[in-house]
Amino acid sequence: MDTNKFDSEVLTVNKFFNMYCSGNKHENSIFRNVKLKFKDKTYDYEIKLCDKCFETVSYSHNRLIDCPQEIKPKCRSCKNPCYDKDKWKAVAKVMRYSGVRLGLTKIKSKIKSIFL
Repeated sequence: MDTNKFDSEVLTVNKFFNMYCSGNKHENSIFRNVKLKFKDKTYDYEIKLCDKCFETVSYSHNRLIDCPQEIKPKCRSCKNPCYDKDKWKAVAKVMRYSGVRLGLTKIKSKIKSIFL
């Protein structure tokens, strides 16, 4: 995976977790600065999450950093999954929740553009 793909994947995961954590009104969400190192490059991100969501998104970040695939497949179609089953279920729940809402947001904006 190249550095642009890595950055894009991390931004997507962060967006999904931010949407999930805020949408479910998790308490004690705080802004956190995250520094990730991938292929001799350091990335800085700021995310606002509760402790539990932060723990899970950090696990996802580590899975991305350690992904052995040169061309990263979708995790659900990977032949050698690296997620623990419990963590996989937690991340899948976040992705389902946020994916639906992001899809609805896109549809809503398309409908607005037609009528406005």
